[in-house]
Amino acid sequence: MDPTTAATLGGIAGLALGGVAVVAVHLSDRDRRNEVVIAPTPALPPGVAEVLAVLRSSGIVVDTSDRVVNNSPAAVARGLVRGQELVHPELLQLARAVRRDGEIREVELDLRKGIGEARVVVAARVAPLGADHVLLLVEDISQARLVEEVRRDFLANVSHELKTPVGGISLLAEALLDAADDPEAVQRFATRIGIESRRLTNLVKEIVELSRLQGTDVVTDPALVDVGKCAEDAVERNHLVAEESGIDVAIHTEPDCQVWGDGELVTTAIANLIGNAISYSDSGTRVGVSTRRRDGGLVEVAVTDQGLGISPDEQKRIFERFYRVDAARSRATGGTGLGLAIVKHVVENHGGAVTVWSQVGRGSTFTISLPAAPPDRAKSASAPQPGQVDPFPEGAVGHAPIEPHPATAARATRGQS
Repeated sequence: MDPTTAATLGGIAGLALGGVAVVAVHLSDRDRRNEVVIAPTPALPPGVAEVLAVLRSSGIVVDTSDRVVNNSPAAVARGLVRGQELVHPELLQLARAVRRDGEIREVELDLRKGIGEARVVVAARVAPLGADHVLLLVEDISQARLVEEVRRDFLANVSHELKTPVGGISLLAEALLDAADDPEAVQRFATRIGIESRRLTNLVKEIVELSRLQGTDVVTDPALVDVGKCAEDAVERNHLVAEESGIDVAIHTEPDCQVWGDGELVTTAIANLIGNAISYSDSGTRVGVSTRRRDGGLVEVAVTDQGLGISPDEQKRIFERFYRVDAARSRATGGTGLGLAIVKHVVENHGGAVTVWSQVGRGSTFTISLPAAPPDRAKSASAPQPGQVDPFPEGAVGHAPIEPHPATAARATRGQS
């Protein structure tokens, strides 16, 4: 090969190698440009993860990209965190605001609970955590807000209920002064003042009783209580009222119906149920009271009437304070609207429950269920009397009341037509 040809081929080879080198460098630069640089996640300050793991409230830590990097178990259980995201935009906005200016924020928020329409009220405290994180502490205060609303409603209802008898006494006193020369008018107004005074006394007494029952456990020194004897005492307390109303009260008690608790409170609860049954029953009807020991270690007290009954919607509310199925009738009979609320609290303080069965036109049955005292500690219960007959058929108590009074059934039927 001549020197000229060799030089030419060498030049071409050099150009090819140079081109390959340029292409290689270009591809390498392009690969480097396409690489995604992942910055290391800033580490949490020491001890934060351990504290979050034992928090009962919802603790959440987010980083500079709004990702949840750690949280307490409660935050997931309460639906505040899903994966690495904050579920509620309100909390995310708070975290961003704190990250922006470094100021601690404390707010109350009304958040959606889950995917439904339910809401939850929370108290949120959001603060910077080091240079790269934000800490959110979220506490569910829904129950506290509910208690506050109930207390506010209670005070409003008490004020309203107190105004009626107090206003009545004031007006009657003025009328009494104006009728000083009329003996008949004086007697009439004085009688009315006595009625309103007793109503006011009963209201104040039941408010005080209910307030006591809503506190801590009032059964501090429980004793063995004969529920049958309590039922008999409760019937006796309502004897005059039943007689004036023309209502017959029948009672049947079984032996071995004993519980641990406060006998006076149990008697009060049963008496309230009997008084309530009398108030909502017509003259000529019957109220039945029975006690029995049931399988499963329970003692049951059932109060059955032949009244008009309670609709399903109202059954959900009858244990609320001051709620009345028939407000006009309750006030006419001196009812305060607190009797069933007191029953509920007495029963719950004894570890039991109270239920209602009712059907419009057939009457109602209220059943108190209490944990029975062990048989070996209840030997003092009276033995069954020979020939004693249960006035209520088996299965009636707590399931179906005694047969409705004909007049009551007819009136209920007319009301439904």
